[in-house]
Amino acid sequence: MGTQIAPLISAEEISLQKLSGKILAVDAFNWLYQFLSIIRGVDGEPLKDSKGRITSHLSGVFYRGVNLLEAGIKLIYVFDGKPPEFKAEEQERRRRSKQEAALEFEKAKEAGDLKAMRKYAMRTVHLDEEMIEGAKELLLAMGIAVVQAPSEGEALCSQMVKNKDAWAIATQDYDALLFGSPRIVRNLSISGRRKYGKGDFVLVNPELLELQKVLKELDINIEQLRVIGLLVGTDYNPKGIRGIGPKKALDLVKKKKIDEIFREVEWSFEYSAEDIMDFFRNPPEGKYKIEFPGLDAGKIRKILCDRHEFSEERVNNALKRLKEKESGGLKRFA
Repeated sequence: MGTQIAPLISAEEISLQKLSGKILAVDAFNWLYQFLSIIRGVDGEPLKDSKGRITSHLSGVFYRGVNLLEAGIKLIYVFDGKPPEFKAEEQERRRRSKQEAALEFEKAKEAGDLKAMRKYAMRTVHLDEEMIEGAKELLLAMGIAVVQAPSEGEALCSQMVKNKDAWAIATQDYDALLFGSPRIVRNLSISGRRKYGKGDFVLVNPELLELQKVLKELDINIEQLRVIGLLVGTDYNPKGIRGIGPKKALDLVKKKKIDEIFREVEWSFEYSAEDIMDFFRNPPEGKYKIEFPGLDAGKIRKILCDRHEFSEERVNNALKRLKEKESGGLKRFA
């Protein structure tokens, strides 16, 4: 879900060319769920090989990865570790939502409603350990760095950007701002289109969010931004405080002190606001090592073509583009 502060945030459109030569820390679970949600057949079912193994996430990892590497962007995929205890409520909410969507999908299937099938199928996305390990194996074969976070991936991504080991976080969620990341890049996709309304498509470009610009425009500090996040809801206190939206939350933090705000609102969550605030301030520190292995075209073919029956022609064409990029003087995108 992430925090719902989008209405307050203005972002700068940015081209892939401006990201060339930069290192981006990818919120791995955010992207994998995105691939599993979007890359599907007309009936809403995810892509699968002949053995019934889901391959949508591998398709997304490979083809998006090739396009971004070709654009001169280096990637570090950061995977979630153990979630904090106070994320349990959000995880339970997601589980129930998926169960409800699965029931609606079966109804739509019985009715032969392809549009509804796709709609509800996208809400039943599940990421298991086999998918995660498969994604890691493919990433390493592509020469993309893989890092395991001790807890939330976004928290470690933020740490990397603060340490200047990465230029920005690639994620759709705004939570990284609450963790103090100096920069976020959203919509980092090559497709450039997103469905909107009744079958219409709009052009969607990558967006850059810079924490200091956000704070300056809102005329607040990072602590006040975290309070706004808690008031409207985060993954750690879903739905936030009843009756408080982004604009009202911004007005409150400008008029009242933080402790005064939380004394007056009806806080109905098991863990205190201060506990969650402190997690955003001081998440578990990750000792990480960033290594960019060499491109292993043979292993990529083995994973995608031999194991999961991807089109050899498409995979080879994509690999050819990568090799041409490397031979053009930008080897390993240093």
